[in-house]
Amino acid sequence: MRHIVLALAMVVAVGALAQSTDTVPARHSRLDSMQYIQDVVVYGRKPYAEVIPAQVLSGKTLEGLNSHSVADAIRYFSGVQIKDYGGVGGVKTVDLRSMGTNHMGVFYDGIQLGNAQNGQIDLGKFSLDNIEEISLYNGQKSEIFQPARDYGSAGTIYLRTRRPTFAGSKRHNLNITMRTGSFGLANPSVRWEWRLSNRVSFSLNAEYTYATGKYRFRYRKKFSDGTLAWDTTAVRQNGDIEAWRVEAALFGTTTGGRWNAKAYYYDSERGIPGAIVNNVWKNSQRQWDRNFFAQGSWQKKLSKRYETMVNAKWARDYMRYLNPDTTLMHIDNKFWQDEAYVSSANKFTPLTNWDIDLSIDYKWNHLRSTLPNFSDPTRHTGLAALATAYTLRNFKAQASVLYTMVDDLHSSISDGKVIARHSKWTHKFTPAVFVSYAPWWQHDLNFRAFYKRIFRMPTFNDLYYTDIGNASLKPEYVEQYDIGAQYQLLPDRGAFAGIKISADAYYNYITNKIIAVPKGTGMYRWMMMNIGKVKIKGIDLSARASVRPMPDVRMDLNLSYTFQRAQDYSNPDDCGDGGTYKGQIAYVPWHSGSCVVHGAWRDLELNYSFIYVGERYHNSANIPANHEQPWYTHDISACYSFRCNKVRFKVTGEVNNLFNQYYDVIQNYPMPGRNYKFILKVDI
Repeated sequence: MRHIVLALAMVVAVGALAQSTDTVPARHSRLDSMQYIQDVVVYGRKPYAEVIPAQVLSGKTLEGLNSHSVADAIRYFSGVQIKDYGGVGGVKTVDLRSMGTNHMGVFYDGIQLGNAQNGQIDLGKFSLDNIEEISLYNGQKSEIFQPARDYGSAGTIYLRTRRPTFAGSKRHNLNITMRTGSFGLANPSVRWEWRLSNRVSFSLNAEYTYATGKYRFRYRKKFSDGTLAWDTTAVRQNGDIEAWRVEAALFGTTTGGRWNAKAYYYDSERGIPGAIVNNVWKNSQRQWDRNFFAQGSWQKKLSKRYETMVNAKWARDYMRYLNPDTTLMHIDNKFWQDEAYVSSANKFTPLTNWDIDLSIDYKWNHLRSTLPNFSDPTRHTGLAALATAYTLRNFKAQASVLYTMVDDLHSSISDGKVIARHSKWTHKFTPAVFVSYAPWWQHDLNFRAFYKRIFRMPTFNDLYYTDIGNASLKPEYVEQYDIGAQYQLLPDRGAFAGIKISADAYYNYITNKIIAVPKGTGMYRWMMMNIGKVKIKGIDLSARASVRPMPDVRMDLNLSYTFQRAQDYSNPDDCGDGGTYKGQIAYVPWHSGSCVVHGAWRDLELNYSFIYVGERYHNSANIPANHEQPWYTHDISACYSFRCNKVRFKVTGEVNNLFNQYYDVIQNYPMPGRNYKFILKVDI
């Protein structure tokens, strides 16, 4: 490609020189004079850098989505289900291909976000203001030069924050954003970037979020015979939130390498509106969160055949849950969890088309709580990954094996006294293989497939939560099979700017699935058990197209569709009417999809997005009483950019849930109807 561009540039330059010789005096035709030519657009095929390409949201597409948090944006990926409990402050977690939230790894600037307590990452805590790109990988990232921890999930989300860039000799960038709108929203943020030197830059991002969380919703209930019990409209209460987020980061480059360091702090208080059940319209539960982490990464190519990377992180999380309602049970629990993490990745290149990576990680977790008779567990985790990647013309292959060693230390406590200290030791080997093949150079068509076996350890809550945890739990396993193809067309002329189509068929088998079952004869006490089995078959389709009909006009279209059949095979005896055997598991729709359209004319941009989630059940017993209706939303936005001196302004108006549909993502947690948002961005 470089030689083609150089040749074209020489041809155009010679042509321009010849033209100038004919039309201007001879004194201006010297080779050292400045020649002006029109822009030249060169089309060419970009080779696949990854064995299994990621789904990516970045740039104008990401900015144009009517999304407040990372979770809102991820909804547009195929194969993803978001559990959203409603409102600005509602908890939002992600599930990929129905394998469960705990099998999803979320990485922030290359280092995983952890939660040893319950294994779930609330993506609602991460704003898009400081996010440059979101990538979703099935299996694992198609890059062997990575920490061992990156190999340890069934699917991964990578959040890449904004890295400072400066135009010319500019040393400072300042971005101020203000959002307001429905739910009493006030959401200012500021991002300041400073070039300390040619090799070091600094960024600071701070954000404040306040919302009353009040919105109207419709509540309908039917009797088992289908007759209407009641149909009323009410206002959602106790959904308020007040939160602060501050991030500071340093970015640097060295000869043959780069490094970065980041500190993150999040502090929030929110109401928990709870489920609308038994004619109860308001709850009084509250939750406080304080999350802090500091992390750093250093990467350097020490020779032509050896490159190394070191990552480190320290995190401390605090959570307080309060239920002041004494008619049920007064609860005031506090949790503190700490995490320390260090990693070393080493890539060797014996041949130009062959890489080998050896990565070793260590992680330490500790959890304390005010719960009575809590065992204060500590977990030591060691991981070692050996991976290789080989390329032969149009064929690429990667293989890896991950060794995981986990040692849990916990106490047996009775009446507040430590009876004994126990050690629970586990070690496992898990393999993965990825291949891709492009049969024709003249056609940008790529076939890919992968197999991966992975497990996830029970969380501290699964194992040690007072009266519920089960210290005898085994790891939960997933086997993944995937085959797919991707086709890309880049035209050589005309208004059509390109199209990309991808399709994947997959099969996942989950064993030893950890589920809660009744303890004893009463339904009011539960215990975690390894009795779950789930078989998942699905198809993911996605397409992207771009057109440029006029020099100042551009349009982009993104489509995604998912079909899933995720069946519960836990108990063969529980079949027939009302049984769960072979039933579609809870909240997994058979059909879902999204559409995003972006259009721009000069400084005016229009965006439209549509999300559809088909019928599903809120229990593996697929009976009419558990049936959930499909839901869909239409969102639109318009923005206009202009400059005043050296300051750039961008004004945006959004309408979400345009047709005011009332729906639940989770049963009895109503979502907002039509709502509005206004955004002003200032870049200095």
